[in-house]
Amino acid sequence: MSDERMLIVGGQRLEGVVHVSGGKNTAVAIIPATILSQTPCVIENLPDIEDVHVSIETLRYLGAMVEWNPQEGIMIVDSSTINRTDVPLELCRRMRASSYYIGALLARFGSAQVPLPGGCDIGRRPIDQHIKGMRALGAEVETCHGTVNARANCLTGNDVFMDMVTVGGTVNVMLAATHAEGLTTIYNAAKEPHIVDLANFLGSIGCRVKGAGTDVIRIRGNPNLAARRPYAVIPDQIETGTLMIAAAATHGDVTITGCIPTHMEALTAKLLEMGARVEDKDDAIRVRSIGAHRAVSFKTQVYPGFPTDLQQPMSALLCTATGTSTVVENIFESRFRHLAEMERMGANVRIYEQTAVIEGIPQLHSAAVEATDLRAGAALVIAGLMAQGTTEIYNTHFIDRGYEHLEKKLNSLGAQISRISD
Repeated sequence: MSDERMLIVGGQRLEGVVHVSGGKNTAVAIIPATILSQTPCVIENLPDIEDVHVSIETLRYLGAMVEWNPQEGIMIVDSSTINRTDVPLELCRRMRASSYYIGALLARFGSAQVPLPGGCDIGRRPIDQHIKGMRALGAEVETCHGTVNARANCLTGNDVFMDMVTVGGTVNVMLAATHAEGLTTIYNAAKEPHIVDLANFLGSIGCRVKGAGTDVIRIRGNPNLAARRPYAVIPDQIETGTLMIAAAATHGDVTITGCIPTHMEALTAKLLEMGARVEDKDDAIRVRSIGAHRAVSFKTQVYPGFPTDLQQPMSALLCTATGTSTVVENIFESRFRHLAEMERMGANVRIYEQTAVIEGIPQLHSAAVEATDLRAGAALVIAGLMAQGTTEIYNTHFIDRGYEHLEKKLNSLGAQISRISD
């Protein structure tokens, strides 16, 4: 965990071309899924981020052989040497997606002991739908002293009805269903791009998955899964959005390459509404912005709605938009804490339960601020880029959880960002 702080000299216009890294949310689902394969898996385009490092530590603790080349973003995982099915608390508390090891270990070995996950404190994220789904497949699942204990002699395909749309629950049931006998159908499934990417990876190792990207996913179990070719994870949707917002925030001209424009339609619509110019073609998006931005309002929703992970960076941009913006957070109840930090920088914000009302001001000013979670850290970086003076951001380890060398990418576009060890 980093003991560094980030210094941002504000007022620098971003210009140039930057390439997006592989998806964090995809990586933390596909890495546990390598446990399902009887042959070594080669995963490409993985980001060099803390959550990937924790995933590697977890696989090695379980006994898997892992080769990791962070420069190339390539990982080779041989799960044939796994000799245990418990994950230690010190690893689970560092990453929310540690819960995915329940479904993967249960499917492959019929047993899993995984403490309740940690990660960023952005509100309650219960795993009751995960447990409900695994029980529907015939597993015995109990939670005792903060640890989920799951076991099954044989998993059997079944209909799983999610009471609410949950990305984590959808992923975990998909993983568990891969070795179940027969057909599993998940109703009210999540539709996020990383759900589709996980389904494609499972297909690449021999599992038949249909309907990913819709609210009904069908998985035909196969106990003899084996990797046949390298698999490259999709570009990071949230990093793409963060860079788009940074370009607009600095009234810059930035082309983001290696992305998937159709994943960004909700954000693109809001940036256009604010007065920015957004153009896309194939695997690139260009964002240009001249003059003042107009205030806009939005609500976070499940995909394809406006993503909760971009709410915080977007609300930073709205702090200097002309007029009054309203942001409704429908996914996590504790995802406005970054706004209290932005008030130190002069932001005019009022919060009413799950709604933030932001009165735009002409200029933010620098301050010492503290990142409280991953996307809050990104929001403070955006605010620092806009502010007059030098902004200090503490708790940079949150940013490192999900962004690959963010300051290096921004510096390549003209930002002035440095790190200092405390």
